[in-house]
Order: sequence, then C-alpha cells, then structure tokens
Amino acid sequence: MPTPSRSTFYINNLALPLALAVVVFVLFDLTELDRWISNLLIDPATGSFPLLHDQWFEKVTHKWPRILPDWTGEAAVIGSLLSFLWPRLQHHPHARVTRVFNTTRISPILRFTAQHRRDFLYVVVAFALSTTVIHYLKSHTSVYCPVETTLYGGHELRKEWYENFSLLSKAGDGRCWPGGHASSGFTLLALYFVALRHRWQHARKLLVAILLIGFVYGTTRVLQGWHYMSHTFWAGIVVWFASWATALLFYGRPALQGAGQQAPDNPAAHAYA
Repeated sequence: MPTPSRSTFYINNLALPLALAVVVFVLFDLTELDRWISNLLIDPATGSFPLLHDQWFEKVTHKWPRILPDWTGEAAVIGSLLSFLWPRLQHHPHARVTRVFNTTRISPILRFTAQHRRDFLYVVVAFALSTTVIHYLKSHTSVYCPVETTLYGGHELRKEWYENFSLLSKAGDGRCWPGGHASSGFTLLALYFVALRHRWQHARKLLVAILLIGFVYGTTRVLQGWHYMSHTFWAGIVVWFASWATALLFYGRPALQGAGQQAPDNPAAHAYA
C-alpha cells in the first residue's frame, strides 16, 4: 500500500477534525439541537431525566468505565519508570538483582519497557496534555450542565461556551464543557497513535473502537442530563488535537504517515499484533 502524501496526512489529521468542529459548532452551538435532543429524554410525568438518580446506571456507566483510561495511564507511568531500570542492569549481568530478575522472568518485561520507552512517555504526556486542556476549557468557559440550568429545574442560566469564554481567567463555577467523562474515553486515542507509529495493521480498527468508547461514555451522561450531545463531540475533537500534536512532537510526521503499511521487519509491529 503506498504511503500517504504529506497533504493527505494533514487533510486526514488536521483539516477533517477542523471541519468536524465547524459542523458541530453550526449544527449544535448555533441552534437548539442540543436542547431538542435532551428534551426527548425527559420523562413527561416528572419533568426530569429518569436516569439522573439511578445509582446502578451511574455505577455501570460512569464509575466502572473509568477503570479503562485510569489503568492505561497508570500502566504508562509504571512502564516509563521501569524503562530506565533495565539499561542500568544490563551492564551488570552478574549482579545479584539482575540474576534474580532473570530467574523470575522479569527481565523480558524490563527489556520491553526500555525498548518502548518513547511510547510509554508519549502516552503519559498525551494523557496529561489532554486532561489539562479539557480542564482549562471547563474552567474558562463556565458552562453549566443541563440539570443545573433553569431549563431543567436548576438555578443557573444556560449559556454557550463562546458566550462566556475567558482566555486568562476563570469564567465562573460551571464545569460542563467539554464533556469530562467522554474525554476520559477519548484519551485512549494515544494508543491509536502508538499503533500508527509501529504500523500495526489493525490501527484503524483500534481507532474506531476508541471513538465508540468515547461516544458511549459521553452519551450515557447525556441520558442522565449531565451533558448535551455536543459536549461529547467537542471532547473528542479537543482530545484528538492534543493527542495528535503530542504524537507529532514525539514521533514526527514520517513515522505517523506510514500508517497504512505494516513493517514486516519491525519486531514492535509483531509485538503489538
């Protein structure tokens, strides 16, 4: 399969997400589509979201799913730390600690972390940057969740993010835009860029799976009235750009541009497969 051109690379990774941002802004932020969708979820008898106080639904869709991105981030941190250990030990093959690691078969794990140190560090930085940008936007737009507004029994006025945006100072106490729970699922996009770097043949399937995870995370909060549908789209767009920019910094465009090819001589590709 031919390597995509430079222009194709930027069209797919920069222009298309920007176009999606424009579409979301026009369809949702400039219309009442968000409110129309949320109104469909209201129980006419009670005037509230039926799943708002459902503890089981909250646990299954909000608390438990956090395990996936949390464990991924923790594994990346641990892998990053361990990656600095093996280079020290391999120069002392007869040291007691090295012999213990060889006997207990820990050495292959340490060698793996050292070989993929850049990947582990990339995931750590991508997760951190995505989370930082999301928290910045939350505090500097001060958008309140639907159930917090007067539209659905709350005490705050509904405002769009661009109406309240403040570049250098916190805009208020609202913390609902972009969707935080959706963004935690989308942070797994970092794994997609690692797969691109190693030209894993199933990278596109991984991308689809991660996008589905993010949308499921975000949609469950929409069902509870804690977010509008557009908040999920914006979370995905923001995390995409944060993860992609970090990948360019760590790997460079040529490494990511050859995504369509599987490198048969690359042992890392076989390891990921």
